[in-house]
Amino acid sequence: MPATPAWPPKSAPRLFVEDELGTGRTIAVEDNQANYLARVMRVTEGDAVILCDDLTGEWATRVTQVDKRRVELEVGQHLRPREPVPDFWLCPALLKKDRFDLVLEKATELGVARIAPVVTRRCVADKLNPERADTIVTEAAEQCARTALPEIAPVAKLDALLRDWPQDRHLFFADEEGGEPAADAFCYAEGPAALLVGPEGGFDDAERAAIRAHAASVAISLGPRILRGETAAIAGTAVWMAEAGDWLDEE
Repeated sequence: MPATPAWPPKSAPRLFVEDELGTGRTIAVEDNQANYLARVMRVTEGDAVILCDDLTGEWATRVTQVDKRRVELEVGQHLRPREPVPDFWLCPALLKKDRFDLVLEKATELGVARIAPVVTRRCVADKLNPERADTIVTEAAEQCARTALPEIAPVAKLDALLRDWPQDRHLFFADEEGGEPAADAFCYAEGPAALLVGPEGGFDDAERAAIRAHAASVAISLGPRILRGETAAIAGTAVWMAEAGDWLDEE
């Protein structure tokens, strides 16, 4: 006899929803999400859709009704709990829109818990559209099968970030003028951590001095080359995940 196909199939669409999920509940998605399911993925009644609620984790659902602007789904099997997220914040200086979009997307894929945008003197942007940012991280989480969404903090000026910094969290500072090799610094520092990365033109002298003077600050180097802001944010996060985050083999 042929093997019974796995359900839900790996190709099933994945979406985050705001409603808390539970077995037997009916969930309705509308507007852009409904359009995605009905017109892009062309789901029909009985098809599988994987839903996440950023609270309880990942669930298998079946489509029970499809309209152009509304799709209803019945929640079935609980597939995975909400993933444990490393206590790591990324604090990137704001960049041009397309470059900062890349930071939001890749930080989500890499598993950061919180993204805290920063405004510095050399930033070319000083605002972030919160709805656009939420959409980017949600779509990135759906694509990479995360069951948790990163928090996006309000945009803060650098002096406010330093003033309000929690005492128990390491602030790794990607300093283009040099510091301890990132892999070494991350490997030996225990507890909550964050990475601060500058804008296209880097930090000015006064900002660099203020950051280095902060009690939680640890200046680090991301190698011998000057990196773009988006590259530094992505590369630094990847190194932290490899040395201290959830890339480690816990077994």
